[in-house]
Amino acid sequence: MSLWLLSEPLVLASKSEVRRAILDCAGIPVEVVPADVDERAIEGATPLGDPRAVALLLARAKAAAVAARMPGRVVLGADQTLALGARRFSKPSDRRQAREQLLALGGQTHELHAGLAVARDQEILYDVAAVARLTMRSLSKNLLDRYLEAAGDAVTASVGAYQLERVGIHLFERIEGDHFTILGLPLLPLLIFFRREGFVA
Repeated sequence: MSLWLLSEPLVLASKSEVRRAILDCAGIPVEVVPADVDERAIEGATPLGDPRAVALLLARAKAAAVAARMPGRVVLGADQTLALGARRFSKPSDRRQAREQLLALGGQTHELHAGLAVARDQEILYDVAAVARLTMRSLSKNLLDRYLEAAGDAVTASVGAYQLERVGIHLFERIEGDHFTILGLPLLPLLIFFRREGFVA
């Protein structure tokens, strides 16, 4: 017997394997339908000093884009931003950019803002953003080289050039915040919303 009470799976407007795995582990059936939105244009339309707003806008845009193509379905959009003070980071395009990001983040505390939005038809039913603060170790050239070699191509898969759930954990000395927020999906507030709406038991 499933905890998910709707007759059709939740639509996840994201290609993120980590987000899908989080939902799968929580017993929520998922259909993945990636959103086709211009993330850089959306980021450019928001104030530079507000990474939380960017994460929410991206999540809402993804949810709305997919919901428009799938009438009647419940759609979840999610996104995450990384900020070091007033500086925002995007996914590195190559290993050189990954190294540059890690050099900037080393020895510093940065923030991950994870936003999500739930849409159906033309309506955003719910959105929320959460923040986690992560303090990275000082990175020697030797450690940086070893990490980049161990992480391989995965350094271009995530903003900040790390995945905390993999070898990226070796880069950190302190973490403040919810684990699911760090992974890019604030799960507990999402489940509270789903229960309130009768989507889950």
